[in-house]
Amino acid sequence: MNYWIELSIEYANQKSYLDDLFQVYPTIPEGIRDIDNESWKNIEIAFKKKNNELLINELLKLKLFPIKDSYIAFLKRDPSSITRNPKTIRRICGRLYEMGLNKIFERCSEPKETNRQIGPLFNRWLNNKSLGLKPLEHDEFLKNKKDAILKGSDSQLMAFAKSDLNYKRNKGLDFIGRFNGQYVIGEAKFLTDFGGHQNAQFNDAISTLETKNVKAVKIAILDGVLYIKGRNKMFKDITTKYESYNIMSSLVLREFLYQL
Repeated sequence: MNYWIELSIEYANQKSYLDDLFQVYPTIPEGIRDIDNESWKNIEIAFKKKNNELLINELLKLKLFPIKDSYIAFLKRDPSSITRNPKTIRRICGRLYEMGLNKIFERCSEPKETNRQIGPLFNRWLNNKSLGLKPLEHDEFLKNKKDAILKGSDSQLMAFAKSDLNYKRNKGLDFIGRFNGQYVIGEAKFLTDFGGHQNAQFNDAISTLETKNVKAVKIAILDGVLYIKGRNKMFKDITTKYESYNIMSSLVLREFLYQL
C-alpha cells in the first residue's frame, strides 16, 4: 500500500484526527437566512387567504423553498407553469397549509448546508501558510524554481496546468505546487459520508489521478470517512484498487511535499 494512504489511515484511526482536521475544514454553520419583511408579509397574506398561486409565487422568490418536491425547480424556472398546473399547485399548497406559517418560516430561514460551505475552506487553509509557504500569484510563482504554491481559483489552476503541465481534464484543481523541482497537482475533498454525491466526489478525485501524461506528481488530498476501517467501498478501494495512488489526508500533505 502507498505509504501516504497507510499514514492517513493510521492518523484517522489512532490520533485526534477530527480535532486536527477542524483546522483545515472549520465547518461552522452559518446563521439563519434572512427573509425580507415585505416578502414574508405577502406570504402571510397569501397563506391566510388560501391564495395558492400567490403563495407559491412568493415562496419561490426566497432562496430556500420550505419543502422538498421534485416539481419545485420546474415551477421556479418557468413561473408561467404555475397557472397551467392547478392540481400540482393544490398538492404542494396542501402540504404547506399542513405545516403552518411558523414551520414554513423556520424552513425558509434554515442555514446553508455545511457541505455547501466546504469548498473554499481548503484554499483558505493554504492561504494561512499552513504548509509553510504563502501561495504566490502566477508571475511570482514562475520567477524562480524554489519551492512554491500557486495561488488562484480552481479554474485558474486548471488553466496553468493545461498550458504548462499538459493537463487535459476540463476540471478545476485545488492545488498546484512546486517542491524540490517537481510540480504537484491535486484535488482536495472532504468526504463527509458514504453514498451519492460523496461517491461522485471521490471518483472525481480518482479521475484526476488517472489523467495520463501530466508533467507533475498527481495527488488526491482526501479527508473524511474513507479512512474508517471496515467494509465500506471507499476504504476497500483505497486499500486495494487504488492502493498505489498518492491519496492522503491534508494533515500529512506537508510531510509528503517536503520529502519529494
